[in-house]
Amino acid sequence: MKTILVTGAAGQLGSEMRNLAPASKDRYIFSDVAVIPGVETVRLDITDIDAVRLVCDSEKVDVIVNCAAYTNVDKAESDAAMADLLNNKAAGNLARVAAERGALLVHVSTDYVFGGDACRPYVEDSPTSPLGVYGATKLLGEEAVKASGCKYLIFRTAWLYSPYGKNFVKTMIQLTAERDSLKVVADQVGTPTYAADLASVIVKAISDGRRTGVYHFTDEGVCSWFDFACAIRDLAGNKCDIAPCRSEDYPSKAARPHYSVLDKTKVRSDFSISIPHWYESLKKCIDRL
Repeated sequence: MKTILVTGAAGQLGSEMRNLAPASKDRYIFSDVAVIPGVETVRLDITDIDAVRLVCDSEKVDVIVNCAAYTNVDKAESDAAMADLLNNKAAGNLARVAAERGALLVHVSTDYVFGGDACRPYVEDSPTSPLGVYGATKLLGEEAVKASGCKYLIFRTAWLYSPYGKNFVKTMIQLTAERDSLKVVADQVGTPTYAADLASVIVKAISDGRRTGVYHFTDEGVCSWFDFACAIRDLAGNKCDIAPCRSEDYPSKAARPHYSVLDKTKVRSDFSISIPHWYESLKKCIDRL
């Protein structure tokens, strides 16, 4: 039996990890910067390496799953120090402690490490070129993990959603219920990822125990944000008219990659998994909501 520490347990992915834990033979410890109401939680500030070391040593942790991150892409442009602290330095802290203990670190990263100027899905060793602070700090976090000497699995993912927290799916359900019409960008293409699907792969990877390195995981298929919004509206049973628009029609502080489809050949092969299409997983999520 392994002892597995999950950071960021109040977030989307952390919450889905909590849902899977009762069926596992391993022992899970869930942590966040604050106690989660109604959930047995260890209060842990991962920016404090001594606090991380104390929890990992006292609980004899074998695996750390880092679901914590600074994910506000636009705010990161004016809050670079905090984004770097959470996405880079905190990841380095977890990696250093994992190296000291001989533990495995499972770290979650992002499609934003790429520049979005490709015309075919990015493989794990495609050149990185982040467009903004968020992607840059996540890339630095990956590099800190690799440089630590710990055993690691880095899962890059994209367009994450779930029944928890704030995300595009929940926002679109609300907006398409409240408004008669809205516009959504159609020139940014990627793949939505149901957090429950990613959590299942992480659990399988931990159980497998043989693999290390960088992997890409999203659900299958490709769509634009416009396509995704239309599917959400239809599955939610709303009648809002959604019109496509260009990114420049809705300027934001941070540039978004126009193409961020991730190639999943490696993860399918190494972990012998089948990956659901994003539309099928979206149905499951909306049914839960």
